[in-house]
Amino acid sequence: MTNPKVYIDGSAGTTGLQIQERLSDRTDLDVKILPEGDRRDPVMRREATAAADLTILCLPDDAAIEAAAWAKESGTKVVDASTAHRVNDDWAFGLPEMTPSQRETIQNAQLVSNPGCYPTGMILSLRPIIEKGLLSKDAPITIHALSGYSGGGKKLIAKWEGGQSDLENLPFESPYALHTKHKHVPEMTKYAGLTHEPQFMPSVGPFIKGMRLEIPLHKAVLPESTTASDIWEVLDQRYANEQFVKVNDIESSLAYSDPAFDPRATNDTNRCDISIVPNALGHVLIVIQIDNLGKGASGAAVQNMNLMLGLPEDSGLTA
Repeated sequence: MTNPKVYIDGSAGTTGLQIQERLSDRTDLDVKILPEGDRRDPVMRREATAAADLTILCLPDDAAIEAAAWAKESGTKVVDASTAHRVNDDWAFGLPEMTPSQRETIQNAQLVSNPGCYPTGMILSLRPIIEKGLLSKDAPITIHALSGYSGGGKKLIAKWEGGQSDLENLPFESPYALHTKHKHVPEMTKYAGLTHEPQFMPSVGPFIKGMRLEIPLHKAVLPESTTASDIWEVLDQRYANEQFVKVNDIESSLAYSDPAFDPRATNDTNRCDISIVPNALGHVLIVIQIDNLGKGASGAAVQNMNLMLGLPEDSGLTA
């Protein structure tokens, strides 16, 4: 039996390099990347796509749209790590844990769009409690998010690693894109099941990778008498059998000490950690920790690839 052929288009970018690392020891795949001199050649890229069983697109949106069209013509399966197709109904959304049927949807799809790093934890946290009626789909949602600077790709990495002197040894996080509609907001709204777009406040910190999201739920947006324990129970039951989603018990979440909720805690894994923190006034805080280059990008792409090729879902991945 021959190994499936996988082509990585955009293999020199941050996500592409991370995918290569996760596939480097795989003996059940034949992985192809183009030589440096050919990797931008559209003819070579198109031929490599047609020859593959599955191609992983690690490209800017416009280039991903073009490459996806080539794959459709040749019948090649696609995992697209760009933003281009995330809210396109012709594409499966590549978050296997999102619903009980999503894994099967991905397995049967030709076209799968990888989720964004920020939306992954947000959707996994809010969608189940909205479906259970513990949070209204009309609720106003605010998200404070902190990411390592690798989330901005090679240019931001260079900027934080010596290209800009006032960022060296920065002792605090730096907010960004506060005045814009962030590219992740549409998928957050659609797949969490919200009526209104959330207020999303991203920031970047002085570390290369890792991510923490904080979603405060004021008691006024929760049904009367709803507690943090109620929310925890819904999430704990929903993900009880998911190896890549961990719901921490409330006692552990309350036992935090400085430094608390390290955004780097899940680095080099494909895991999403969710903590529920109660407040004496009745408010609830959801805290999510995820590797923005792992479950937030390259790990998710490998997980989706495994499902689409009929391979063990956790091959090449660490929980």
